[in-house]
Amino acid sequence: MNDKEIMEGILLTAKGVCDLYMHGSIESATPKVQDAFNCALNDALGMQSGVYSAMADHGWYPAEVAQPQQLRQVKTKFANVC
Repeated sequence: MNDKEIMEGILLTAKGVCDLYMHGSIESATPKVQDAFNCALNDALGMQSGVYSAMADHGWYPAEVAQPQQLRQVKTKFANVC
């Protein structure tokens, strides 16, 4: 297993943890429990962001820049939603 594969595994795990904490926050029965989940979620989001940044710095998570025409198409498609 190389470094890229290890980082991909860590990123997937971090994303899964974020999802679990978000659902925990949404389903919380009391404000204290919700605060605990929100705090954990914020920490996990920070960790996920750090892993993503490290991967992007190594070129392991390339991102495409959206072209103006693509942005216009999406805006038009969803202009009447809500």
